[in-house]
Amino acid sequence: MSWLDPAPFLRGVGWMDGGRVVRADPSDMSQLSWDITRRALLPIGVRLEFSSDGAKAVNVRYRATVPEPGDPLTELAHGFALWEGQRLVGETFSEPAHEQVARIELPASPGPFTVHLPEGHAPEILGVRPVGGSLVPAPKRARWVVHGDSITEGWSSTRPARSWPAVAGRTLGLDTVNLGYAGAARGELATASHIAALPADLITLAFGTNCWFGVPYSAPLLYETTRAFLGVVRDGHPDTPLLVLSPVLRPDAEHGGNALGATLTGLRAAMEEAVRDVVAAGDDRLLLLPGRSLLRAEHLVDGVHPNDSGHALIAGAVATALREADCVRPVIRRRADPPAAVR
Repeated sequence: MSWLDPAPFLRGVGWMDGGRVVRADPSDMSQLSWDITRRALLPIGVRLEFSSDGAKAVNVRYRATVPEPGDPLTELAHGFALWEGQRLVGETFSEPAHEQVARIELPASPGPFTVHLPEGHAPEILGVRPVGGSLVPAPKRARWVVHGDSITEGWSSTRPARSWPAVAGRTLGLDTVNLGYAGAARGELATASHIAALPADLITLAFGTNCWFGVPYSAPLLYETTRAFLGVVRDGHPDTPLLVLSPVLRPDAEHGGNALGATLTGLRAAMEEAVRDVVAAGDDRLLLLPGRSLLRAEHLVDGVHPNDSGHALIAGAVATALREADCVRPVIRRRADPPAAVR
């Protein structure tokens, strides 16, 4: 049989650039810094979701980046993880190639199933095909757009499915669109404009840590940046529930001053004050989750990035905050009728 168009099966999609999923508006990349543009080409959080009617396996045809010898990418696991609800069913590993087919065995149940991709190798899905039986694209769910830095991207989680946005999205039954940009996420207004134009049922912002170093911010600057960022996002999403997660623990930065003399403790306080001031000014759909107390030092792999337990703690806190504020909408079926099975 011929290969099926992967588009109906893809989730976590922000934008498409031809057949490739990208995580920034491809028509407006020139407004972004080089680090965001580079990270936006990785399909972080993108996955396949489907139900099975008698299929024994699913073949996934894709192309991926093949690292040169000595490239740090050679150390990344090149695997496809199959999940059924909250349960990891199994993993299929192979070597990255410019184009190849991964066969993922399915259990004898209808699912729905989620396949997480080897995202570090920038895979582009070219087609899917059931082995026996048929596949049905999973119903589309409420879209949760999450913006942040390398922690949001999932750094130091052992697998893509263990990052805190993936865990929280799975818990809440949301379609998580991960706009985490490692090394960036300093309140760039171009990114705020992209988020403002992107369809979203729920938004979470989790930036600020990278404002302590690299491009240092003062507390007053981060206060104004946070308010400006929220204002631009609100231009496109005036009524969308929006949660701001302030920076989590970073021991070396909590009381150490950056080049402008700001500590992460002070930056965090400024960010939280900005959010509270916007709420006080009348934004009753804006929520704040203070990040300082969510993790302890033992949850950090390198003093910055959480391990799997740390990611799970952030995910649990975010999920609880969104549930308690009644922000999580039921499954959104964007088609009038269930999609027909494809064989």
